[in-house]
Amino acid sequence: MFSISAALSGFFLGASLIIAIGAQNAFILRQGLLRSNVFILCLICASSDAVLIAAGVGGLGTLVSRSPELITAVSLGGMLFLGTYAVMAFRRALHPGAMQTGAPQALGLQAAVAACLAFTFLNPHVYLDTVVLLGSLSAAYEGTDRLAYGIGAGTASFVWFFGLGYGARLLQPVFAKPAAWRVLDVVIGVVMGLLALSLGARLVSPA
Repeated sequence: MFSISAALSGFFLGASLIIAIGAQNAFILRQGLLRSNVFILCLICASSDAVLIAAGVGGLGTLVSRSPELITAVSLGGMLFLGTYAVMAFRRALHPGAMQTGAPQALGLQAAVAACLAFTFLNPHVYLDTVVLLGSLSAAYEGTDRLAYGIGAGTASFVWFFGLGYGARLLQPVFAKPAAWRVLDVVIGVVMGLLALSLGARLVSPA
């Protein structure tokens, strides 16, 4: 029988991990403000999380936690990508020449999807949160309870990303001014830069 308590446990734990400010959230917020490819990008983020959560609940978490080489490779790729995106965000903030009618130009669909996939799969924290942490905690449940737990955690991803992507338009009046976009790009640049530095520090001095 489907366990509501297990589903709620998975939902709130998943939400607590997803809502923290990170690369995915900053990217979805910006695309949501631009109203550019919002549905497909939210679907990619939420579906990716759901697949990783399912893998973790299914037992993949143990394999990932025992593969430091995999975490190192993902950390290196993530550091390079996040560092590059941070530089791009700072350049947009310093040289907002591409802005038209108060807002910057949006990425094309292919570029947006590629960036979204990179933010998702080149971030080792995604694997640690979804596959390892959520997966290991699912061991407290068995049978249909474990399934309910995984469904709850996956649902949290869909609720959060679609809420963030489509809820961003509520801030549209604030971002009618180019200055607001410059501030947002500075914040995004700082977030991406700090994430890149944290990954670099982990590579130099693994815990």
